[in-house]
Amino acid sequence: MTMTDPIADFLTRIRNAAAAQHHDVAIPSSKLGREIARILREQGYIEDYEVRDPELGRPGQELTITLKYTQAREPVISGLQRVSRPGQRTYVDHAHIPRVQGGMGTAIISTSRGVMTGHEARIAGVGGEVLAQVW
Repeated sequence: MTMTDPIADFLTRIRNAAAAQHHDVAIPSSKLGREIARILREQGYIEDYEVRDPELGRPGQELTITLKYTQAREPVISGLQRVSRPGQRTYVDHAHIPRVQGGMGTAIISTSRGVMTGHEARIAGVGGEVLAQVW
């Protein structure tokens, strides 16, 4: 079975692991996946991430994400949503970058200058494809 949307898969694996209160989650590694993980770490949604070489007999590198929880063992990530999908891409200019949860969340934007948060893209004055929203 071929995967049509690896970013949606990435977000779903994190969402499911957080719901099941797993400590970490393994996801097939990609450049875009590493960039999204970097943003999630910088924004404080996850503890950390690391790229691991595959086990014997398994193809490709693996991205292992260590999830972050509150003192009450609640996941820090309360919501992850894919915005731009393969069937319906969503592009915005810098003036129309969405504010997530009234500024409490983060929009992840793929711009010509790389993957960045909606806030960074607004400051840089660049628009792009709205990949996902996290809150």
